[in-house]
Amino acid sequence: MEPKFWHERWEAGEIGFHQKKTNFLLEKYWRHFALSSGGKVFVPLCGKSKDMLWLAEHGHPVMGIELSALAVETFFAENDLLVEKRNTGPFESYRTGDIELLVGDFFNLSEEALKGCEQVYDRAALIALPAELRKRYVAHLREIMPSSTSIFLVTLDYDPAEMKGPPFAVPATEVEKLFSEYFSVDCLFSREVLEMNPQFIERGLSGLKEVVYRLTPKVAA
Repeated sequence: MEPKFWHERWEAGEIGFHQKKTNFLLEKYWRHFALSSGGKVFVPLCGKSKDMLWLAEHGHPVMGIELSALAVETFFAENDLLVEKRNTGPFESYRTGDIELLVGDFFNLSEEALKGCEQVYDRAALIALPAELRKRYVAHLREIMPSSTSIFLVTLDYDPAEMKGPPFAVPATEVEKLFSEYFSVDCLFSREVLEMNPQFIERGLSGLKEVVYRLTPKVAA
């Protein structure tokens, strides 16, 4: 998908993927990840997610990346946060306290940017990408993140014949295919959520599952 698509969505306010409150699954399942006190969390395709505030409030420095400057600026404005802005390589950095958000292309991120990262929190990145980009996304994420970093992954699953994404359906078989070579894949939770998301009923879905995975890096032999 072209960057223009996402810029237009933000400019038009077509951001149904944004949640106005902290994600219930983050609050419920974060304890299943053995993250050290002060452990840094990376949030790819972060938008203006309230989850970043929750993570910071629980003692975790946050590094996010987002394509839309409007999304990042709105995050700081809506939460009444003073921000320090500067250029850093191919990105614009917006920082306040323990939260730093980079505006730019995820695929331009280097290993240096994720130095010290202990956890990836992906609630809306993988499902925002079509299949061909999901493979590239996972490959690049593995390349730049520390080898000991685990991933908190939230996906959606539905019949792709009923609706064209985004958000895209990412079934368990695909999660295994994308990650199992390098990660132990544990499904922590799965629930039917269609009734809680009437906008997807309007788009033609007859079922919608939300799934939480814990991806733990395998120890090299």
